[in-house]
Amino acid sequence: MFGIPDLISLIISAFIILPIVVILREVGYMIAGLIFGAENSRLTLGSGPRLFKLGKLDVRKHYHLYSWFSYDELKNDSRFAYIMIYASPILINVISGLIINGLLANDFMTEQATFWNRFIFYTFYYVLFDAVPMKTVNGMPNNGMLIYEMLRYGKRTDRNKEPFIPATSEVEKEYQEEMQDLEETVKEEKQEKKEEEEKKEKAREKKEEEREKRKQEERKS
Repeated sequence: MFGIPDLISLIISAFIILPIVVILREVGYMIAGLIFGAENSRLTLGSGPRLFKLGKLDVRKHYHLYSWFSYDELKNDSRFAYIMIYASPILINVISGLIINGLLANDFMTEQATFWNRFIFYTFYYVLFDAVPMKTVNGMPNNGMLIYEMLRYGKRTDRNKEPFIPATSEVEKEYQEEMQDLEETVKEEKQEKKEEEEKKEKAREKKEEEREKRKQEERKS
């Protein structure tokens, strides 16, 4: 039966473990990007309006699973470099999962064993769907498919022309446009609200004038 302990476990998994695993995955991209000369690289955590930007870290308002890595160009434009970029999230999750599993096996962190076992589960869950070659949303290849294509053909061969890893400049441009649209929408809503309040105020004043006029007529009569 699903009880309170299960609900707490679900909340911990959804709001702590899964986001950490996703962030760790994107950190793998970042490390590989630094090694192979990714220009204007950035790690974005969360979505929505920006809370702050510190160096290569961009933290957004809505904290959850949506995080991503971006860069403009790769200085080391070789097949090996791209393979390692795509393999980096798989490798970092495998390494972290094996390290934690080894620590648990040697009686370390046993008091938090339940938490770390779930962490290992979700770590290898992402490894499975990252490493096994397959197509994902809108026919986009996953990392495993990209690695397979790079090893076999030396390039990406699917017909989807969207970049697998977005360009930071384009992401920033889209973000600024979205924020500008949002700001204009907020201004329009404030203006509409102001106009509505002014209409209500005028209606109240008109009613008050009519009430006062009726009182004066009653006095005269």
